[in-house]
Amino acid sequence: MSRSKLWQVVRKFLEAEDGPTAVEYAVMLALIIVVCVTAIATLGSNTNGVFDNVALKTAVSAS
Repeated sequence: MSRSKLWQVVRKFLEAEDGPTAVEYAVMLALIIVVCVTAIATLGSNTNGVFDNVALKTAVSAS
């Protein structure tokens, strides 16, 4: 690719509005991922507590 062709491509990319739109979508995706990971971690902790409670009650009733 010649130097002038490269500059034309770079200039066209910088003038287009697709770049900022892609960045906005990337930021939204990152925020969605953070929310999902936080929700999964919270649910995992709560679920672990429920299973521990059931295991404890089962062990006590079996004795």
